[in-house]
Amino acid sequence: MHGERNLDRLLASLEPVQRPGTFVFAVVEDAALLGAVVPDATVREEEGLTVVLRREEADRLGVAYDHVGAWITLRVHSALDAVGLTAAVSAALAGSGLSCNVIAGYHHDHLLVPVDRAHEAITVLAGMSRDQT
Repeated sequence: MHGERNLDRLLASLEPVQRPGTFVFAVVEDAALLGAVVPDATVREEEGLTVVLRREEADRLGVAYDHVGAWITLRVHSALDAVGLTAAVSAALAGSGLSCNVIAGYHHDHLLVPVDRAHEAITVLAGMSRDQT
């Protein structure tokens, strides 16, 4: 099943949903340090393995972090080669003074926003959908 590519349809169908919990970005030298914990996301970088974990798991493992975020999933099934979705979403959030870190999955885009402003981010994103209808 292929994802949506049309930007107007993508924006009209964002359907932002907050995943329960709080999440942190951390860097580990070796994934084995995480034991049985499976990160919610990973990125291999020259400096180490960036992991996104639930905050309580990072605390339990003693993994250092400095950014705590709320995870918002855009439920629209966006194509990996869709043009403009990330730019439109990040511009709308930036216009409200909200930072976001974007992670693309096969089916959906995921945003990590400041945990204390998650509701505001959802409101901005839902407003984008209303503006398209």
